[in-house]
Amino acid sequence: MTRHLFYDDYSEGAHPALLEELARCNDDQQPAYGGDEHCRVAGGRIAALFDRPVDVHFVAGGTQANQVCLAAILRPHQGVIAPVSGHIAIHEAGAIEATGHKIIAVPAADGKLTPALIDEALLQHESEHTVMPRAVFLSQATELGTVYSRAELCAVAAHAHAHDLYVYLDGARLAMALASPEAGMTFADIADAGVDMLYIGGTKNGALCGEAIVILDRTLGDGFRYQMKQRGALLAKARLFGVQFRRFFDEDGLWFALGARANAQARRLAGGLESLGVELQHPPVVNQVFAILASDVAETLSAEWGFYVWERLPGRRLLIRLVCSWATPDEAIDAFLESLRRHL
Repeated sequence: MTRHLFYDDYSEGAHPALLEELARCNDDQQPAYGGDEHCRVAGGRIAALFDRPVDVHFVAGGTQANQVCLAAILRPHQGVIAPVSGHIAIHEAGAIEATGHKIIAVPAADGKLTPALIDEALLQHESEHTVMPRAVFLSQATELGTVYSRAELCAVAAHAHAHDLYVYLDGARLAMALASPEAGMTFADIADAGVDMLYIGGTKNGALCGEAIVILDRTLGDGFRYQMKQRGALLAKARLFGVQFRRFFDEDGLWFALGARANAQARRLAGGLESLGVELQHPPVVNQVFAILASDVAETLSAEWGFYVWERLPGRRLLIRLVCSWATPDEAIDAFLESLRRHL
């Protein structure tokens, strides 16, 4: 039996404050399909964070959000440019391409798109014999645990718009990114940079489930609820998401605090690894730690601790990913480090 799961940031259920709020509102009857008071208040609070009018919709999960959003942006002959490590490219069972939209994957060593990488993709798609690039897919934070700085995000968005491309941002771990000094941005900065549509992650930041789609370019909101309904995303009990996101963005800033807590635990873990002489792929800037271990050490540890092997490296070494969450206890980190020390 594993002693603690460092697989991801959603192995726990939900933060107690969210469960308390769900229980408190449980007997309150509300209209269905997002027409309830909770979704309305949550949407207003989210709009205030962006400091401008936006359209807000709530869905159950990240893959669903990506599919619905890109369906709203793309026509049948159009595709989306994404890093080869992007979530839509490797971790969604081809959900985007199953709806007929090609993912134009480009290599990005750090998981981030750049203007130059966008240009490379455009050069390969210049005629009607290929799909037409119409959007770029960004993740903040990325699958590789990196973040876009404000300057990088502005540069990518400006370049995309100059080539008539929409900018879509996957914010599954946006709370951790905004808590990171390396990103150095706010919700308003994301809007000012030129992001057209995104979703705010709840599942990976303490929610029972749920993500908040935010449409900044409101021309993309035309018929959006039809897109949701067609893809099974217009849920009758959307109030469950509204309650959680209303509580997330209450006066105590719970959503922000949970992201910061997850990052802090990752830094604690990384510091302990480095004190044991373990090489890190890069210093953690969010809540993901990528460490390099000898294969035999990693395999022995995996019998007791939950983590993913991210990549097999030369010389019988493994790159493993360790993810911390708002709920990762100090004791689990300390016990993991002690186990590792015994096996090194």
